[in-house]
Amino acid sequence: MSLLVTGTVAIDSVKTPFGEQPDCLGGSATYFSVAASHFGPVRLVSAVGEDFPDDYLRIFAGRPIDTLGLERRPGSKTFRWAGSYQGTMSEAATLDTQLNILAEAPPVIPESFRNSKFIFLANTAPEVQLHLLRQLDSPALVVADTMNYWIRNSRPDLDKLIQHVNALVLNDAEARMLTGQANLIAAAAAIIKMGLDFVVIKKGEHGALLLTRKNEPFVLPAYPTAAVKDPTGAGDSFAGGMMGYLAARNNFEQSTLKKALAYGTCVASLVIEDFSLDRWNTADRNDIDNRLDQLRNMIIF
Repeated sequence: MSLLVTGTVAIDSVKTPFGEQPDCLGGSATYFSVAASHFGPVRLVSAVGEDFPDDYLRIFAGRPIDTLGLERRPGSKTFRWAGSYQGTMSEAATLDTQLNILAEAPPVIPESFRNSKFIFLANTAPEVQLHLLRQLDSPALVVADTMNYWIRNSRPDLDKLIQHVNALVLNDAEARMLTGQANLIAAAAAIIKMGLDFVVIKKGEHGALLLTRKNEPFVLPAYPTAAVKDPTGAGDSFAGGMMGYLAARNNFEQSTLKKALAYGTCVASLVIEDFSLDRWNTADRNDIDNRLDQLRNMIIF
């Protein structure tokens, strides 16, 4: 089933205790689309400036990623982000943000993409997410990501967006901020009451929590990897693995959602083992499936 992602394609500069990589490929839609492409075709909608390096487009080449919706805008500059991770690397300290093209009009979804059935609105301003969503015909599943900045500064727009999506993906701190609930189960239940079919709360190295409208909670630990070099894009890769599997199965029933979370967890565990998207130079679907088998064996008791 057709899967479409809207979000950022960016140029990042990242520092971690394991090194530094300036001007590397990043962006929520980039990580998502590459992760999801291991499960099936992806339609990418984003915009970059004329400064975007041709070499970076190679990450999409040879993968089932349709870049017809990737607009390269003359006279504009690509979104840039610089961040540093220290200690447990659980959260990045932002060193610099250059909105550039993100401060301009959002890209237009190509006509041939508008019949997409599975949609992921990667993290950006909720009014932009809603603007893009309105260009689509009749999607079967719409999942949105958000962050603390939008919860704090664009709550009315976020509330409006939530009325038009099936599900939210957000981290534990964001879930607590959105609902005012300290307990994550209570927070998840409060988010479901906003009218959603399901919510996924990411807990970093502690895994993920799923709650559906049927009040069926599912908790999954993270895949235990010791080789963490760069956590950038882990959440977007998680979402890519999850949505890629859901689109491939063409449903979001409880049993499918559980396995989708497991696939997302395994995909995320791979991307963090190297800087930017470099891990995908050596990892493939077999590596993802092997980790899924290992994760399944780890939690059987």
